[in-house]
Amino acid sequence: MLRTVLTIIFIIVSVALSIIVLMQEGKSAGLGAISGAAESYWGKNKGRSMEGTLVKITRVLAISFIVLAAVLNISRF
Repeated sequence: MLRTVLTIIFIIVSVALSIIVLMQEGKSAGLGAISGAAESYWGKNKGRSMEGTLVKITRVLAISFIVLAAVLNISRF
């Protein structure tokens, strides 16, 4: 029973992680780094923006994915 619940949670985390990663913008600075656009208000406060929130959610989901994969692999025996 517990294995089934963990498998369902694992599938949900996998789909959510895929969606969140696809929602993020690329990390290349492009020509903005040459003109100093990275030092603007938006560059300094990236953690408070939607992009910063997506990065934090990605980290949590990635850690959850790894932990669930390890638990499901161990519980197989």
